[in-house]
Amino acid sequence: MAQFNVAEKFISINGEGKLAGQLAVFIRFCGCNLNCSYCDTLWANEAGAPFESMSEDEIYYYIKGTGVRNVTLTGGEPLIQKDIDILLKKLSEDEDIRVEIETNGSVDISAFDDIKENRPSFTIDYKLPGSGMEDAMFLLNFSRAGSNDSIKFVVSDERDLEKAKIVIDKFKLRGKCSIFLSPVFGKIEPVQIVDFIEKYNLTDVNLQLQLHKIIWDPNKKGV
Repeated sequence: MAQFNVAEKFISINGEGKLAGQLAVFIRFCGCNLNCSYCDTLWANEAGAPFESMSEDEIYYYIKGTGVRNVTLTGGEPLIQKDIDILLKKLSEDEDIRVEIETNGSVDISAFDDIKENRPSFTIDYKLPGSGMEDAMFLLNFSRAGSNDSIKFVVSDERDLEKAKIVIDKFKLRGKCSIFLSPVFGKIEPVQIVDFIEKYNLTDVNLQLQLHKIIWDPNKKGV
């Protein structure tokens, strides 16, 4: 069996994405291949971070034991986990759960095209200039995203907003997948994003606030 380093597992509401506000079970993996300036889970990416080693079966049975249908795989970066394809295939066999993968945009999602039935949805970040990680983007991901997927832009300032619009237009994302503009907490006011959406008449683009940072302390784990 495969083994995965799980930094934490918990039940909460989805703080963002298409299922924001809905109950979900979260599996957070250790480790990331990027180092974004605004990362709010650095503790899970550090060498020596505490973790629980779990097999694909143990993760599956934990999920089923919660009785929660929505599953969010997050990190860190889920798609760099060794044998993650084994876990994804295991989860895809159960049509009573729906899996969302939060990925940082640097890993080719086509590697998982062989999951045909009950395919997981991908929420793919495009790392804007404010992240310091834009050069790491695997650009073909943004052509491959489909109606079940989402593209998320985490925005630090007006420069990031302008770059987000360039990417949205270049890859013709509107009407193709869900699109979210999300402010870096404490860096830009949400009203600036609303004004930007209105300025360019960006129909099908959503302002996304991180609900978990509004409801709880922004630094709180397990939510």
